[in-house]
Amino acid sequence: MPSAPMLRFSLLAILIGLVAGAGAVVFRALIALFHNVAFLGTLDTVYDTSVHTVAGPWGVWIILVPVAGALIVAFLVKHFAPEAKGHGVPEVIDAIYYERGVIRPVVALIKAVASALSIGTGAAIGREGPIIQIGAAFGSSVGQLLRVPHWQLVTLIAAGAGGGIAATFNTPIGGLLFAVELILPEISSRTLIPVALATGAATYVGRMAFGDYPAFTIPNLTMQATQHVTLTAVGAYVAFGLILGLVSMVYTRSIYAFEDFFDRLPGNYYTRHALGMLVVGIMMYLFLAHSGHYYIQGVGYATIQDILSETLLNPALLLLLFAAKLLATSLTLGSGGSGGIFSPSLFIGATLGGAYAALVGHFLPGVELSAPTAAVIGMAGVVAGATGAVVTAIVMIFEMTRDYHIIIPLMISASVAYGVRRGLMRDNIYTLKLSRRGHIIPEALQTNLYLMHSVRDILDIPLLRRPLGDTAPLRRVIKNSRQPPHIIAVQDGRVASVVTAAKLRQIDPGLPLNEVFERHGTNDFILVRAAESLLDAFMRMRDAKQNVAVVTESGALESADKVLGVVTWDKIARTSNLPMRLRQRKNSDAASTTTKTPN
Repeated sequence: MPSAPMLRFSLLAILIGLVAGAGAVVFRALIALFHNVAFLGTLDTVYDTSVHTVAGPWGVWIILVPVAGALIVAFLVKHFAPEAKGHGVPEVIDAIYYERGVIRPVVALIKAVASALSIGTGAAIGREGPIIQIGAAFGSSVGQLLRVPHWQLVTLIAAGAGGGIAATFNTPIGGLLFAVELILPEISSRTLIPVALATGAATYVGRMAFGDYPAFTIPNLTMQATQHVTLTAVGAYVAFGLILGLVSMVYTRSIYAFEDFFDRLPGNYYTRHALGMLVVGIMMYLFLAHSGHYYIQGVGYATIQDILSETLLNPALLLLLFAAKLLATSLTLGSGGSGGIFSPSLFIGATLGGAYAALVGHFLPGVELSAPTAAVIGMAGVVAGATGAVVTAIVMIFEMTRDYHIIIPLMISASVAYGVRRGLMRDNIYTLKLSRRGHIIPEALQTNLYLMHSVRDILDIPLLRRPLGDTAPLRRVIKNSRQPPHIIAVQDGRVASVVTAAKLRQIDPGLPLNEVFERHGTNDFILVRAAESLLDAFMRMRDAKQNVAVVTESGALESADKVLGVVTWDKIARTSNLPMRLRQRKNSDAASTTTKTPN
């Protein structure tokens, strides 16, 4: 039987999932409303993104619709929630690792409105990133309100994020895996079960609103049975994976290159974002005038559906659409738009896949690779390569197609795509934004067994006890030490101050010891038992926001003579092989039994 606290927490996670699902429904209605007003001049919340938008009454002035949306978005983001700028997921990850899981409640509201405006007025971005951030913000807000423990707060954030994506795509397992691969810093039953419950609940809400259908209507894929796949076909999948990996790198680099480009332009946020969206508006109008559809506008699902339905097969047009969407998405996000990168990844992969199928059909006619099949593989490959969430990409596309025959090609191409992108650049499309801030995010999952050692095991730095008023030069005090020691100042038999070895390396050795204590010492420390585990000591230092711990046998401090040594946050982090950024920040999250560490 589950314990009462775990049962309560699971019910709370289900609530988060239900709200995340409802948030997805409301968000899509907002997009529909803004889209219909902006493009058709009607007040309506019905909008099928799988069908192309007909030409509206504005004529050539449709070019200014994205510009109008950009100005409103810039106002909302600038004045109410700067976190709503961009594609959303990096801000969620950053909040977990660098803001102790705190996401302001206003972010959910502003992100919903700003992203719905961006997408609804034609910005070439996706709705999944905003829904993830909206669900995560709600999970964080509820956790803060109820003052839940930190691990529960992070789990609620993951529940909201996974629930949002599950409801959007009708992919409950994909939503769970998204949370595992990109959001959760701890993988255990206490985190997985609540997130699974949340994604299941969110999926039910999505199905009630949108029906139990996959995101795209995909015909039966013309895949050979698994046992009949030839080496030539496998070679084609590997080659496609190589291409997709390179495209994933270009896609990732392009967004941030355009961001740097717009930052260098004269003017302000309003003028830069308006300029970017003006170019997108011109591209939309040119496609409408010369091909009959906007194509790159909004989430682009109608174009993807055309490829999957085999009504859009011209390889030249597909390659043009691939390049245009890449440019339009980079312009949108680089100039300051608010929306996700997931839908553009699907569009880029689908158009590239359709063109690749034509190429394979011409040069390798013996390989049965239809445009829909290659499009599906392309979608998985670009998502896997760009986001780094390989398992999520494979499973989500499988849930969307429900065709088991495509699993092996998906696994081959998606894995190769990830490997190529990872070989070309370490960061994925989410973490690169944070790395540019100096916020390093771990990627690998491993059990950190070093945290199970005791504090006593790392007491390898010498300890000196000196009177608080000692005027001897520091040089003389430490001259017999093979390495800089920790020094504690003693007054009336008690510890009055602590100067760590790391501090001593930065101090003028000619300074009198009493001045060293006065200028560089700290009396702000916690007490730990020598037998205490590094994990417990790490968490207590984190909670107390202290960088120094004085170690005694009992964990009490009757006198300075009882002090066995001093440990610091940095020492525990280095011993435990934790990320560099955790070593530098006292308020970062302590590692759990299973923790992410860099590759």
